[in-house]
Amino acid sequence: MDFDLRLVRCFTVLAEHRHFGRAAAALHTTQPSLSRQLHRLEQQLGARLLNRTPHGSELTEAGEVFLPQAKALLRAAEQAAASTRAAARPSRITIGYITNIIVTPAVRELRHRYPEADVRTVHLDWREPREALLGHRVDAVVARLPFPTERLRVTVLHDEPRVLLVPVDHRLAGKESVTVDDLAGETLPRSTDPDWNAFWADGAKADGPLIDSVEDKIELVASGQAVAIIPAPSGMTAFRDDLTTVALHGVEPSHVVLATRAGDRNRLVAAFRKAAEAHLGK
Repeated sequence: MDFDLRLVRCFTVLAEHRHFGRAAAALHTTQPSLSRQLHRLEQQLGARLLNRTPHGSELTEAGEVFLPQAKALLRAAEQAAASTRAAARPSRITIGYITNIIVTPAVRELRHRYPEADVRTVHLDWREPREALLGHRVDAVVARLPFPTERLRVTVLHDEPRVLLVPVDHRLAGKESVTVDDLAGETLPRSTDPDWNAFWADGAKADGPLIDSVEDKIELVASGQAVAIIPAPSGMTAFRDDLTTVALHGVEPSHVVLATRAGDRNRLVAAFRKAAEAHLGK
């Protein structure tokens, strides 16, 4: 069946507003035109999708079934268009990175090799890598695991040992090393991501305040409200004299990775992967 995506778009907007007048205004069309477009789509599908009521419109059972698939169809079309444009214009790349990760050497190498290319960088929140890639905000991301990697190509660049971050007057400060068992009774920050909590607590109980950023975590530790497991070295803490780190034994290192969209054929993405492996790998 050959779908007209404009008709599918009209249906999703109608389903969102549940009112022909408001949906027509959102689509910059008229109600009679919108009614005709919906009718054409219903004829193609062989099913009624919406029923008009005195208070607006309601989805039929068939409409409820079709709505999520219609949204997926539109998303797939947008992604196909974006991927095609990227392949046709491989002269631009946007590289994302998260806090405390330096991508400069690889970016500089890419700009040197492709002086005509528009190479951009953008800082991302630690929760954003996959969303930013699949939403085509960026073409490559250098970040730390864990984060969701479905539909991504992930290459490990290097590992970082993890250490314990504490105030300088903490009971564990000054020790040569500690283990997770030594953290019994300590408060560790937590996030809304269970995978993040599992990795960055590593068996200790993450029952402390909810944090949204690295900066919030560091301030929480500096104020004496918590301790935290972090990658080492940490540039964010290097300038602070009220914090110190202690070697943490018996834990898996942090993995710094390059993530790109699976199947992306942009030559600049491939070139950045080589540059990242050469300059950011250890």
